[in-house]
Amino acid sequence: MRLLGLRTGAELLRVSGLAEYHTSYRVLAVLSDDKKNLIQNGPDLQDFISGDLTDKNTWSDYKGNLKRQKGERLRLPPWAKTEIPMGKNYNKLKNTLRSLNLHTVCEEARCPNIGECWGGGEYGTATATIMLMGDTCTRGCRFCSVKTAKKPPPLDPDEPYNTAKAIADWGLDYVVLTSVDRDDLPDGGAEHFARTVSLLKERNSKILIECLTPDFRGDKKAVETIVGSGLDVYAHNVETVPALQRQVRDPRANFQQSISILQHAKNVRPDIVTKTSIMLGLGETDEQVYDTMTALREAEVDCLTLGQYMQPTKRHLKVEEYVTPEKFKHWEKVGNELGFLYTASGPLVRSSYKAGEFFLKNLVEKRKSKAV
Repeated sequence: MRLLGLRTGAELLRVSGLAEYHTSYRVLAVLSDDKKNLIQNGPDLQDFISGDLTDKNTWSDYKGNLKRQKGERLRLPPWAKTEIPMGKNYNKLKNTLRSLNLHTVCEEARCPNIGECWGGGEYGTATATIMLMGDTCTRGCRFCSVKTAKKPPPLDPDEPYNTAKAIADWGLDYVVLTSVDRDDLPDGGAEHFARTVSLLKERNSKILIECLTPDFRGDKKAVETIVGSGLDVYAHNVETVPALQRQVRDPRANFQQSISILQHAKNVRPDIVTKTSIMLGLGETDEQVYDTMTALREAEVDCLTLGQYMQPTKRHLKVEEYVTPEKFKHWEKVGNELGFLYTASGPLVRSSYKAGEFFLKNLVEKRKSKAV
């Protein structure tokens, strides 16, 4: 002990570290071959984060609460966990966006599928949903993590050109353009939006463009501006069932206004594909979901996505229920029975969903070939 007392702190660390190494080595040496293999080949940190464990629970085995009790915050079930975004495509897209001062809803809204879409995913093509008109919205929906302000910074006049250039350089064949709400602008930013589409089509006439637009306060002229820009899919999200609109969305938004936007886009261009999205887990009933889906079909909406609401921060609405994968499958079946051309329904499905874009690409191309 006296000899150890003469050692420096660094030497003690080296000695203790060496002792720890030898101790670990001795423990490992006495393990059976089966246990050694389990340690070597078992789940790593990434598996734990993503929930992708060998003995992970299925939804039917999950014992946690799925419906929120008063004062409770629900734990995230295993089927709602995703991998950390990484990979060459992911880094390339992120660097390109930063260099051109562009924003994506993937980042601003904290989308759980960012790793799949930016990294290439199942279909091999990296996809990003570009968010136009800056990163600050004039509305304050209680589910959304995008920054808000009454008077956001002025529009960047170079944004349409930079966006078109970036997307053309990526070589994508399907892209989603969306935007924040800009109630501070006379046309809600419709002309800026449309110019981006036109410039992109000039650079690549074959690219298919989906526009996920605001409601433009119900301004039909703004809708006509977007529809006339050359886009292929017109999307606008109703977000939730009519009964929860006031609770979930900004007071300036409502279900009927959103429906009228989608209907007018279809009236102006009957051949255009229309699309919307609903979040589940906000306290809606099955009857309300069914009635909402029925109303959307009556408005001739072609495509529908349903996904789990995720609370982005503690300041936002709490999750009232984690909907099971089985229930999402049920709504997909209902959507098909109601006549939607495409229904994407799952816990991690979002309005700009990669698999949906793959389907819509084929759908639009088929329609174009028939029209020729």
